[in-house]
This record gives sequence, structure tokens and C-alpha cells, in this order.
Amino acid sequence: MFTTNHFAELSVSIPIPAMQTYVIAMILLVAGGTLFAVIHKQSAKYFFEAGKKSEKNATRNIDASEKLSLAIKTIGSDILTSSEFCSLKRRIAHLFGMYGFVIYLISTIVMVFSYPNPELATPIIWPILWTVGALMVCFGGYWFWFFIRVDVSAEGQSPFRIIRADLFILSLLASTTLGLIWAYIQYINSGFWSGFFLTLYLAATTVLFGGVPWSKFSHMFFKSAAAFQKKTAVANGSMNNLPRPADRTIPEDRDRHSMELLKDAPLNMGLGIKRERPNHY
Repeated sequence: MFTTNHFAELSVSIPIPAMQTYVIAMILLVAGGTLFAVIHKQSAKYFFEAGKKSEKNATRNIDASEKLSLAIKTIGSDILTSSEFCSLKRRIAHLFGMYGFVIYLISTIVMVFSYPNPELATPIIWPILWTVGALMVCFGGYWFWFFIRVDVSAEGQSPFRIIRADLFILSLLASTTLGLIWAYIQYINSGFWSGFFLTLYLAATTVLFGGVPWSKFSHMFFKSAAAFQKKTAVANGSMNNLPRPADRTIPEDRDRHSMELLKDAPLNMGLGIKRERPNHY
């Protein structure tokens, strides 16, 4: 199972052009759905106007080299390592899901387009990566769904409570889980059940990629832009129109009227709301 190109085996019953057309259709659905979300939610307009406002309110200019440095930090910190998550468990679960999905997606495309039939020997690494990627998504996704979600871990809601915002994670888990089940059923040569789970696999995958306008799928494209804009606003001093964080070691901040009650307070005032987990609702 782990070393078999299941899409090549599938070409015996489903024409190769049909498989490749389906993959292309899913890519177009993501592109079209993201474009629709950008227009409908006016995300591009928001980022453009926020960028202009940030430049207008900037207290210092940042040159091209500094912008490049901020872009590299954004990629390395916010995108590749998901540093915006305060919870280590949430961060690990997200990274498992993210990298697992990327591995799963790339290996699927390679096997469908480069090794689509059994006559072409598929390098063993691609089926292994496909399986490992799907397992990574399942591990990170189910861990998040049953144990880490805030409405489950903090608010005491049932893990089976579903809202529209859950469309992405549920369709992703359904796609990878049913894909693994289909691969196993196909490997043991169970004809009827193989076709049955293939149908469910394709249905879940279609919902995953076709539901982009109504799910958080397109969020991954906006996330990097938002993170870069936030870093730029801090660097140029505009702070996204928010007040600059007070620093009581600076006399100008310490002597402000609003800081009067904190003049003699210790600089380190403890954990505050982070003292205990909010799991007693």
C-alpha cells in the first residue's frame, strides 16, 4: 500500500485524461474560488487602503532592503513556522496539517501527471510521500478537532458541534481519510468497496476545493499579506493606527496621565489572564 501508485492502478478503469482533467478542474476551482473571495470580501481593497493609510501615517520611511528583510521574516516566521500561534500544541498541529497537505497535494499531482499508468515505473518516494502527507494531515487535523479547538478545550462545547467555518477542516480530513481508506481497499483488491470509497473520496475532495469561497481555504493566501502588512506598520511607526505600546522605562511614557497609577508598579506584573487555562466555562 505504501509503495503503490494507486492512481496508476486506477487508470485501468478510469481513463488517464479523465483523472488529469479532474485535477486541473480542482486547481481552477481553487483559483476561481479565491478570486471570488477576494472580490466578495473586498480583501484586496482592504489591504491596498490599509497600505496607503500606513504610508500616510508613517513616522519613518523604510527602504527596499528593509522591506525585503521584513518579507523574509514573514515567510520564515509567520508562514513556514506559524509563529502567530501562542499555543505550542496548536502550532504543532497546524504545521502537521499544513506540511502534510502540501506533501499530499504535490505527490498527487506528480503521480497523476508524470506516472499515470502501471507501464511507467513510479519512484517509490512518491507513493510514500502521498501516504505520509495524508497521515500528517489526519494527525494534525484530528488532534486539533477533538482536543485543541477553543470551543471544545475552553468552552466545553461538543467536538461534534459543526458550523460553516468548519467546512475546510472537515472536508480536508474527509478527503485524506477517505483517500487512505480507498488506497487500502484498492490494495487488497476489493472491487465494489474500492469503487464505493473512491466515490466518497472524490466527493469530499470536490467539496474541499470547490468550497473555497465559503471556507477558510483562501485564508492561507491572505494570511501572509496580513502578516507582512503588520510587520511593515510596526517598522514604519504607523502601528495600524493603534497607539504605540507604552514603555515605562521611558520618562515620556511613564509621566503620561494615563500611566500615573502604574508609576510605582513592578515592570513584570505576572501572567495575568495567562495564569490559568480558560477551561472552566
